[in-house]
Amino acid sequence: MFRADTWNRIKNLCQRLAEGRGRPDDLEAVSSLIEQVSPMEEYFAFPGRLVVLQIKSLFRDEAYEELFALVNKIVGALMSESYRRKHINLHSIIDVSEQDEEEAEDNDERIRRRPYFEVLIVDDISHAQQRQQRDSLTDFRRDEDAFTYEPIFVPSFEDALIAVLFNPAIQSVVIRFGFKLRSAHNMPVLNRYLMQAQLENLDDLEPQDYGVALADVVNAMRPELDLYLVTDQAVEDIAGRVGDACRRVFYNREDFLELHTNILRGVDARYDTPFFTALKQYSKQPTGVFHAMPISRGKSIAKSHWIKDMGEFYGMNIFLAETSATSGGLDSLLEPHGPIKKAQEMAARAFGARKTFFATNGTSTCNKIVVQALVRPGDIVLVDRDCHKSHHYGMVLSGAEVIYLDSFPLHQYSMYGAVPLREIKKILLELKAAGKLHRVKMLLLTNCTFDGIVYNVERYMEECLAIKPDLVFLWDEAWFGFARFGPTYRTRTAMHSADTLRKKYKSEAYRTLYAKKQKELAKVKDGDIDGLLEKHLYPDPDKVRIRAYATQSTHKTLTALRQGSMIHMYDQDFNSKVEESFHEAYMTHTSTSPNYQILASLDVGRRQVELEGFDLVQKQVELAMVLRQRVSTHPLLSKHFKVLTVRDMIPAEHRQSGIESYYDPERGWNEIWDAWSGDEFCLDATRVTLFVGGTGLDGDTFKNDVLMDQYGIQINKTSRNTVLFMTNIGTTRSSIAYLIEILVKIAKDLEERTEDMNGPERRVHEKKVHSLTHELPPLPDFSRFHDAFRPDPNGTTPEGDMRTAFFLAYAEEECEYLGLTDGTLAKAMEEGRQVVSATFIIPYPPGFPILVPGQVVSDEIIEFLRNLDVKEIHGYRSDLGLRVFTEDALVRSAERMRGK
Repeated sequence: MFRADTWNRIKNLCQRLAEGRGRPDDLEAVSSLIEQVSPMEEYFAFPGRLVVLQIKSLFRDEAYEELFALVNKIVGALMSESYRRKHINLHSIIDVSEQDEEEAEDNDERIRRRPYFEVLIVDDISHAQQRQQRDSLTDFRRDEDAFTYEPIFVPSFEDALIAVLFNPAIQSVVIRFGFKLRSAHNMPVLNRYLMQAQLENLDDLEPQDYGVALADVVNAMRPELDLYLVTDQAVEDIAGRVGDACRRVFYNREDFLELHTNILRGVDARYDTPFFTALKQYSKQPTGVFHAMPISRGKSIAKSHWIKDMGEFYGMNIFLAETSATSGGLDSLLEPHGPIKKAQEMAARAFGARKTFFATNGTSTCNKIVVQALVRPGDIVLVDRDCHKSHHYGMVLSGAEVIYLDSFPLHQYSMYGAVPLREIKKILLELKAAGKLHRVKMLLLTNCTFDGIVYNVERYMEECLAIKPDLVFLWDEAWFGFARFGPTYRTRTAMHSADTLRKKYKSEAYRTLYAKKQKELAKVKDGDIDGLLEKHLYPDPDKVRIRAYATQSTHKTLTALRQGSMIHMYDQDFNSKVEESFHEAYMTHTSTSPNYQILASLDVGRRQVELEGFDLVQKQVELAMVLRQRVSTHPLLSKHFKVLTVRDMIPAEHRQSGIESYYDPERGWNEIWDAWSGDEFCLDATRVTLFVGGTGLDGDTFKNDVLMDQYGIQINKTSRNTVLFMTNIGTTRSSIAYLIEILVKIAKDLEERTEDMNGPERRVHEKKVHSLTHELPPLPDFSRFHDAFRPDPNGTTPEGDMRTAFFLAYAEEECEYLGLTDGTLAKAMEEGRQVVSATFIIPYPPGFPILVPGQVVSDEIIEFLRNLDVKEIHGYRSDLGLRVFTEDALVRSAERMRGK
């Protein structure tokens, strides 16, 4: 956005100069802006370095009319992205404004009806040599090429890094052997991108190693790019050193035809959508339908007199592409061997997984598949208590003995954060001391949380593996599918962290580190759990196994139809220990009639993020930052609303970097790289949590009665005094502007209403505000499982058998209701009775169980439920109360449990 806005400012100033309305400081402003944009354009093919030189020449010659015409054309092409569709002639400025029609019809101008991208060539050569190389590549273009591209040349290592992080149109990088280390530019906006690369000891590199080092760094930052290395060294040696980073290594000066075909082939490999393509081909085939789907080929619609509007609304392609999986028309999701199999393999590559499986009934099903495949009855599983309800039901189905983990609470905003590492380590060490570590199978956490709290995945896995070296991790990344395609975000994803750790533990450097740390740990006394909690723990490289799973709601954050989800896995023991059980679990939960349109959308969504995910995620983050800035600096918005910052949502002890906000009105933008690399928790910038307590409206009312009913603005999540705005890859600047406009209208209306209030009305309003800002019910922790559902009631660890409690509640005679409002529940608890929930009790919001089957009802939980002002509480019947187990049922259950 900075680049586009800078060009727009130049255009506006040049228009005033061209019209003879220039102001005294316009010349200096234009000169300054041109100097700002000049180094940036060296990283783009359009308009490019040569055109900037032309602009500078026109400005020096005071040819303001021609200057404005040229700049206006550049801005128009940038805004509309027409330069991607046709060649824009900027070098001739005679009657520039009247050339569009002629250019559109001129075959020599190469109308681009094919996808366009840019190729970065890293080589310190003269401009004449650059033109020669460009012509050598573009001379091989053919009409039958599937894509078209333009080359960009940069002379240094640093410039190459800036280019791939600054220019999202780059799809291929050609690294030659004659480039420099340092960039000639020193611009703060460009330095941000160098900081993002997080390079260390760059000056220690030898010139002969620049190419290999650059390939490694670019591959780490943007793994989707195709890299080609041209070297004057022993090509066989170099090929072995670059590994998977480069698609091809060329010796000396490569054959330009070979390079051209490789560039197109590399992009085509990512552009390919095997299942979507097969589905399109199937829809064109004339077939006779004699299977159990009348809607297939649209026949039941086309011949209808009453539902033709359905066909008109959806179009016929969606019905032409419908078929039965059992009819043999296309691949089978349950036993893939053709295009679905290939599509899943390509998705695994894109998301950094070793295996990927598609799902057409949402991540709720994905979660249950993974749990059932890995967990057996009696296994101990550590579970984030405020995770999605599908995980809790998964525990019931698998028969796991559950230990619930409490997240840090944010009482003032009625929301939970995430589970501190210290708590998890403590539980694992206690299980080890109790002799139960061998039964611990899985740690299940949500990354990132609905409210945007992101775990330090790599550190969590490392320290937990130090205690339990074969621990399985299930990271629920339902809302984090986009993260793979942002270089900073990627470092906190499950698949990236798993791959990083596996490579780390195979290195000699790690073995040396491990030996050193073991000597330090030897000073900690046996059984000193508190002493171990203070240490960073490291796993034994000879025992550790990397076993990570991530479930992803692709449809939530990327392009896919509703319920389109994926299971990604990086499990070293999958083939030997999990493959058969996973297959059975997948069969158990996956429909035999999967929706092919959902599968096709997953395939296309993967194509999109491999080719433009970096660009889309970058813009998504920028728009969220702009929204933060506007609310924080607008005098009226900042008076009535507050964007919650990192400081508000993550306690200081979990923010080792000390960062407090992404944007501060006094200091501007803060760098977040240190926070994302080291802090225990970070905040996803794409989620903007707005505190609305000062309006006197609770979050649910603000969402439904104001945003939705009055202005048509849709959001997912609220708390008692906040609403959550999420940007995504489809968010536009216009939608952000509309939201800001509406918030200003709401603030103005609030100002007017409060000014017009009489005394009693003002007191009522102030009471509501005070209630939403100061009288917030404390968030309860998980209490405990009743002894009747604890396999080891006398033990020191808190695992519970939720499955037994869940199915015991099927018997009506074992349960009764105690009223929350009629006093029967309070009376029972005052008399000393241990009241135990027979069902899941799930208020919306926050949307996770406050009570689970077998859990003891605590005073804190009752107080929280009494103070809730939400309309939905699943599992609770307002007419009857809480469904709980009878005291006799608990006695019988305890006897049966002891009988085990």
